[in-house]
Amino acid sequence: MSGIIKVCLLLAVMVCVSTAQHNESGQNCLCRNVRNDITKSNVKDIQIYPATIFCDRVEIVVTASSGLRYCLNPRVKKVRALLAKIIFVRGGSVQLESHRLCSSTHTHTHTSPGLRLKM
Repeated sequence: MSGIIKVCLLLAVMVCVSTAQHNESGQNCLCRNVRNDITKSNVKDIQIYPATIFCDRVEIVVTASSGLRYCLNPRVKKVRALLAKIIFVRGGSVQLESHRLCSSTHTHTHTSPGLRLKM
C-alpha cells in the first residue's frame, strides 16, 4: 500500500473512533427524561449525582412514597429553589454517600458520590 492510502485509512479510522466516543458521551446517565416540576407531598427520597466522566450532567433522582423514581431538571429555577429550601430547613444536614451505578447496555461501572436527602 502506498503511504497516501495508509494515511487516508488512518484518518478514516480516527474519525470513526472520535465520532463513536463523542456520541457515547453522557450515555451512562441515569436520567434519560427529566421533569420540570415536583410534587413535594409524596417525596420519600432525593438523590443528587454530580457530573462525572461517565455522565456530563448533574442528575436529581426523586423517589416517591409509592416507590416510583423519576428525574428532575436541575436547570429549572423552581427545582433549584425547592432543593435549597429543603437543605436550609434541614440545617444543611445532608448525607453524602457513594452509589455504585451500573448500566445494562454499557460495560462502565463506576462509583459516584451522590447527595442523598431523606424526607
